[in-house]
Amino acid sequence: MSKELIELGKKNAANKAVEENVEAGMILGIGSGSTVVYAVKKIAEINKAKNMDLKCIPTSFQSRQLIVENGLTLVSLDQYPVIDLDIDGADEIDKSLNLIKGGGGCLVQEKIIASASKKLVIIADYTKKSEFLGENWKSGVPIEIIPLAHVPIMKKLEKFGGTPVLRMAQAKAGPVVSDNGNFIIDADFGIIKNPLDLNLKLLQIPGVVDSGLFLGMAHTAYIGQKDGTVKKF
Repeated sequence: MSKELIELGKKNAANKAVEENVEAGMILGIGSGSTVVYAVKKIAEINKAKNMDLKCIPTSFQSRQLIVENGLTLVSLDQYPVIDLDIDGADEIDKSLNLIKGGGGCLVQEKIIASASKKLVIIADYTKKSEFLGENWKSGVPIEIIPLAHVPIMKKLEKFGGTPVLRMAQAKAGPVVSDNGNFIIDADFGIIKNPLDLNLKLLQIPGVVDSGLFLGMAHTAYIGQKDGTVKKF
């Protein structure tokens, strides 16, 4: 399958999600990742054409830059603690619309924005859709942690049957540091048939800030298909 068709599917999914969900005067949560780039461009286009007075709250430094570069109004969660619509991507989406997120390292801020939103809409390509989490996404569940606790946390994750790896930076020596100044562990648990149980176990570990398991949060997913068409779940 050509990269061009995958990108077309992502673009079409983003455009359709924006066209069907964004309304004038909305407070929008803007997620992170490559598919969200298409969504922000479409939001900026309709905001300018229709004078929709949209206000945008970022989930990461990347999405903050996207909002500014596309001429959209940047606001904060302090100003608008209730968000009308959050548009974000995902690393994997299961049959119940549970998600794995955090491959880009923004999971905690993404989850805060999603939880403050009336509606979370996910946009992705067909490679992210699976029956169970862990089926297609092989990099593990991202877990943001307090740096001090990374060794004991990794030992506890191993006891849960996981294979944890401290995520290392690509362009500098040392670990990836999140926008919150924390480390990220990627823990492979294989196919996850009971994500709720796993998430509860993860959140009970001292030093864990949050996990990349987004459970029962997504309302709709727009998935770009192999031929460039879009399926709505």
